[in-house]
Amino acid sequence: MHISSRSLSSNGLTAVVLVGGEGTRLRPLTNTTPKPMLPLLGRPLLQYTFDHLAAAGVRHVTLACGYLPTQIQAYFGSRLNGFALDYKVEPEPLGTGGGIRFAANGVDSTFLALNGDSLREADLARLVAFHREREAKATILLTKVSDASRYGLVRVADDGRVLGFLEKPDAEEIDSDFINAGLYVLEPDVLELIAPGRPVSIERDVFPVLAERAQLYALALPGYWLDVGTPESYLQAHLDLVERQGGSVVDPRAYVSSEAEIVGPSVIEAGAWIEPGARVGPLAYVGACAHLEMDAVVERAAVLSAASVQPGQRISQAILDRRWGVIRP
Repeated sequence: MHISSRSLSSNGLTAVVLVGGEGTRLRPLTNTTPKPMLPLLGRPLLQYTFDHLAAAGVRHVTLACGYLPTQIQAYFGSRLNGFALDYKVEPEPLGTGGGIRFAANGVDSTFLALNGDSLREADLARLVAFHREREAKATILLTKVSDASRYGLVRVADDGRVLGFLEKPDAEEIDSDFINAGLYVLEPDVLELIAPGRPVSIERDVFPVLAERAQLYALALPGYWLDVGTPESYLQAHLDLVERQGGSVVDPRAYVSSEAEIVGPSVIEAGAWIEPGARVGPLAYVGACAHLEMDAVVERAAVLSAASVQPGQRISQAILDRRWGVIRP
């Protein structure tokens, strides 16, 4: 996913990215792999967040880690996309607020804080400019969703000041379709509201306090957003990115039989082997070194790297993993 945004400043900003969760709703995929490292079109999910931040001019990222942190550090190292990477491993789960406080210790200027398991497109420079214009202590990025009942609503005044929150509202209570997108612009003194070393939710424990003080703002910006936290949304992320390709993208290092059918949009990675009679697509992803045997069908599905689809097997509305087999939302 290519993200474009104006640079935030000549020196860039620091971002704190929360990647400590165990991803329990995505098990068994997360049994041995942290959720931010799950592959998405052959790249770790977290890579898309890094691309977004780098394009926006961020120059320093601190990761608040918890579950299987060494995998993340071993893959990304200390520098990426032109910015420095630091890793801070929580001694115990600290929640969103506690994790931000833990990782942002020592930050002395405006910074970004965000969840590392979502895909986003938003003009972060515009968000930061809005934050500074309002002289806010914290600003929430809002995103529009089709079903707001699954999330907490953020009620906002005409000038962007947050008036209050409504968690998982009933249908008759819904008066907005904008929700918290899990990305914030924060001033360092917000950290003083978070007790160190304790589990704290910034959304439930800190933001209501700032709202009462008229120091919390929110801004809705256009762009794609998806919380990749369930098998359903993980599959949807694959399908959305495949659809953006606009047709069939077949790596020249893949083998595709002349008797196989490729229907776009679809993506086939290097080393994939597609046998006669097999069909890929529409809306299908076949990962590196995956194997579709004779007459296999993959549609509206993701076959991850090195997975095999048996002769005549049909994979639809599902993820196929080499170790865990077929995972249906």
